[in-house]
Amino acid sequence: KTHRKTESTMSTAAEPRSQEEIVRRYQTMTAECDKLVEKITELEFDRNEHSLVEETLQPLDAGRKAYRLVGGVLVERTVGEVLPSVKTNKENLDAVIGTLKDRLETMQKDAAEWKAKYNLKTQEEIQALQRQQQMA
Repeated sequence: KTHRKTESTMSTAAEPRSQEEIVRRYQTMTAECDKLVEKITELEFDRNEHSLVEETLQPLDAGRKAYRLVGGVLVERTVGEVLPSVKTNKENLDAVIGTLKDRLETMQKDAAEWKAKYNLKTQEEIQALQRQQQMA
């Protein structure tokens, strides 16, 4: 986590030399945010699958057969053996998702500050301003 902050601080420490560099850096920041959103969505889907499996296995007898996919191979186990690992995996996914959401929040804040500092406008914002001016 500290490595990421240092990298972010270093990238904003050097002042950009041109308008193109300012825009390119902002586009990179927003692209990184988009990738992070995709990863969070993917992990949330996995977490939800783990929750469904946990809810399904919870009421079952611990000695009942259960099958688990391990490295692409379906392995026979018991509910008692599978349920703890499903819970642990879900908890780990929750922790990773929380960390990634914190990082996303920081990155979005950095991007917004960069945008404000250099008075950047997105295409949508420019079009909205043009519409307002036409109506006035």
